[in-house]
Amino acid sequence: MSQANPVRLFVTHVWEPADDYLRVFEYLESSRNFFYRNFSEPEKRPGGDKEAGKEELRRQIAPVEAVIALSSLFDGNQDLVTFQLLYAQASQKAVVLLKPFGSQKPVPKVLADLAQEIVDWDERALVDAIKRQARHEETTRWDTIEFKLD
Repeated sequence: MSQANPVRLFVTHVWEPADDYLRVFEYLESSRNFFYRNFSEPEKRPGGDKEAGKEELRRQIAPVEAVIALSSLFDGNQDLVTFQLLYAQASQKAVVLLKPFGSQKPVPKVLADLAQEIVDWDERALVDAIKRQARHEETTRWDTIEFKLD
């Protein structure tokens, strides 16, 4: 992955930018040497019926390599979030599911069943999961702990 070949991502949304939606991009932007292109457009709500909305979501998901699913959106919009993940699965797109932010609430089983990987809200865990699922790249990062002996 490079600036010339960024990972193509879609983040689930319900036609309005939620706090968790914006938080995903804060995490991705804080990661060094991780390049991505966002294909989700929550501000582009189509007019018309539900089918027009589903068609717009299909258009947004079609070109991506991975879908980042926000489990926090599920409670208020079960049908729309489930549709996005079912379409991603049918289109053979990798799904990385983020647990609810700041909560110990379990991930709904229907979402867990549609995801290839479930991660906590951690910048490094999220980026590593995207690399594994979208590009099949294993990361070999190690934590270095420095301490001083007296």
